[in-house]
Amino acid sequence: MLFKTIGLVGKFGDPSVNDTLARVGRYLIERGHDVLLDEHSAEMWPDHGFPTAERQVLGSSSNLVVVVGGDGTLLNAARSVARYEVPVLGINLGRLGFLVDISPNDCLTRLNSILAGEYQEENRILMRASIYHDGERVSDSAAFNDVVVHKWEVARMIELETYIDGYFVSTIRADGLIVSTPTGSTAYALSGGGPILHPTLNAMVLVPICPHTMSNRPIVISGDSEVEIVISETHLSDAQVTCDGQVNLGLASGDRVKVCKHDHIIRLIHPKHHDHYEILRAKLHWGKKLS
Repeated sequence: MLFKTIGLVGKFGDPSVNDTLARVGRYLIERGHDVLLDEHSAEMWPDHGFPTAERQVLGSSSNLVVVVGGDGTLLNAARSVARYEVPVLGINLGRLGFLVDISPNDCLTRLNSILAGEYQEENRILMRASIYHDGERVSDSAAFNDVVVHKWEVARMIELETYIDGYFVSTIRADGLIVSTPTGSTAYALSGGGPILHPTLNAMVLVPICPHTMSNRPIVISGDSEVEIVISETHLSDAQVTCDGQVNLGLASGDRVKVCKHDHIIRLIHPKHHDHYEILRAKLHWGKKLS
């Protein structure tokens, strides 16, 4: 059996996912799989009847993690189990997602094929963001989509010095700077004018947010590079780091944010014949006639 123990993770705080979790869980047990339900999902579903586990135990004990929700739910789950490099599969209960691409209407049929070994696996890079204050690392976080250094107050810009592999690149005054993985290139970075990168590339893209100088443009660099961002001429309340739009870390004047590739990867599972470009066409409405 390819995936003997399967972890189930539902969208946090949303009991509407329980029906799909129940269908998937019962189906897996009928097939002879062991099922572990994420403890946070269990809190919203008191009569679930499945064994539960905290996220770390779920990640270390599972051969596959099935996420029911949207892209945000998968981002959260993927970061939390990344150290175990367990494959992650997404069932989409919202709009079509870039990461969760299985419809709940045919999820059991898709699961049947995947559990029989008919699937595609993508290895995607993960980033690590570390904050240094007075030369000492004070906090860090993983990021699957992006690391964003941005202003706190609406009416003010911040000034950032950027270095790549120790080489000074530029000083910008802007609303912030996005450092994105290829996976995140279709998220916030795309809204900021960044390029779309194929998700399996070993690369990162730097995208300024509303730069004061129009000559500032996005740049693509090696995924093996280290990006260092220095906060200058600002105050404690003016800037922060946000990872995947979900983890917020405060910044003070002079702090340094170092972003590099994580030691672990994300193993993302898709149905066989998964077509990344089909999802791009659907999400970005490529080729549709204007009414």
